[in-house]
Amino acid sequence: MAYEVKFSKKATKAYKKLPGDIRLRIDKKLNYLKNTPRGKDTKKLAGHDNAYRARVGSYRIVYEIEDDKLLVWILDVGSRGAIYQ
Repeated sequence: MAYEVKFSKKATKAYKKLPGDIRLRIDKKLNYLKNTPRGKDTKKLAGHDNAYRARVGSYRIVYEIEDDKLLVWILDVGSRGAIYQ
């Protein structure tokens, strides 16, 4: 079953600020996360119960998975250096 992807306000603002070519690459990754939110290229974040990150070049997508609602909740999107602060 496919998961639904929703953005937080913070993630929406960050996503809109990204360059167009990066947004296209992020979109491809989001489509991948709809079908496999715990794919081989995702990692669970230490110190969080249900937070994961996905890599897209030097950018990261931080998200939570709600299996009972089939929802991938995007918390933040940004460059590798700034995303974890």
